[in-house]
Amino acid sequence: MPSRYVLDCSVTMAWFFEDEAKRSTDALFDALPEADVHVAAIWPIEVANVLTLAERKGRTSEARISQFIQRLLKQPITIDHDGLDRSFTHIRQLAKLRSLTTYDASYLELAIRRDLPLVTLDKQLIAAARVEGIHCVTL
Repeated sequence: MPSRYVLDCSVTMAWFFEDEAKRSTDALFDALPEADVHVAAIWPIEVANVLTLAERKGRTSEARISQFIQRLLKQPITIDHDGLDRSFTHIRQLAKLRSLTTYDASYLELAIRRDLPLVTLDKQLIAAARVEGIHCVTL
């Protein structure tokens, strides 16, 4: 596992939902304190949205969500606010070119700009990253 990488929401949610977790995703979470992790500016909103929808559907509780968020906030995860300025230009164009959502394209654009590997469980994002020459970590 590289020590520097871009992390997306799919892996983050695997840490929360037991039915999506794998040994490799759990190991990644355990290694966070020693890693240099970068996420797109959309990441906190995307994570909050998934958690809110899960609570609304009865999959989880507010107490469990709060505990998870507190664990995330203690991790050395760098939110890339610079990507917001690229939303209407680079990110949107990358989304169109690679048939991605702009959410997914924001993670790919960050990996390209920072020349970092991408850690994701999203198969479409993995395929797009490989076309762009970005290494993807397989979990």
